[in-house]
Amino acid sequence: MLLAMFSLVMFTFFIMLLLATMRIRSVVRKDVPATYYRLMSGADAPDYVTKSSRQLANLFETPLLFYVAGILIVVMDIQSIAVISIAWIYVGLRVVHAAIHLTYNHPIHRLIVFSLSVLCILFLWVAVIMFS
Repeated sequence: MLLAMFSLVMFTFFIMLLLATMRIRSVVRKDVPATYYRLMSGADAPDYVTKSSRQLANLFETPLLFYVAGILIVVMDIQSIAVISIAWIYVGLRVVHAAIHLTYNHPIHRLIVFSLSVLCILFLWVAVIMFS
């Protein structure tokens, strides 16, 4: 479980680095003035910056429920292959969600992947309750 959680944390850091790169690129390309980033206002950020920013924000929303369930699974010493597998499926779905969001960004495809990931979190929480 810890490795799945660590993987999602590392993926979050990767998206942070990607966002920093996109913001620097937007200034270098003169898509926005550097002053835009003082208050995030004064101009419209390019789509590639907005999508990267929103993707990072997404990784601090529902994944919180994953991390809390994961900590409980570790503390309660739940040793279920099904639980660990679902945790890894969740991490994979988050990566697929990000890939869709940051590339072709089809809302229905994103919704399907997001919904599956939420079902994984629900399964993890049900497992925590069942094993308690």
